[in-house]
Amino acid sequence: MFDKFYTIEEIAEILKVHDRTVRREIERGNLKAVKVGSVWRITHKDFEEYLEKNRN
Repeated sequence: MFDKFYTIEEIAEILKVHDRTVRREIERGNLKAVKVGSVWRITHKDFEEYLEKNRN
């Protein structure tokens, strides 16, 4: 089954942060993402893993 993909902007909206914050997390290796053409995509699974690792 295919996983849902999010854009940086969608993740930023969900987390209520600026898209630059999401880009930094990708650059630091904290959030897994793949670049498709010129757009970053984050799978639902990778986003859930990120949330679990960063839960307070």
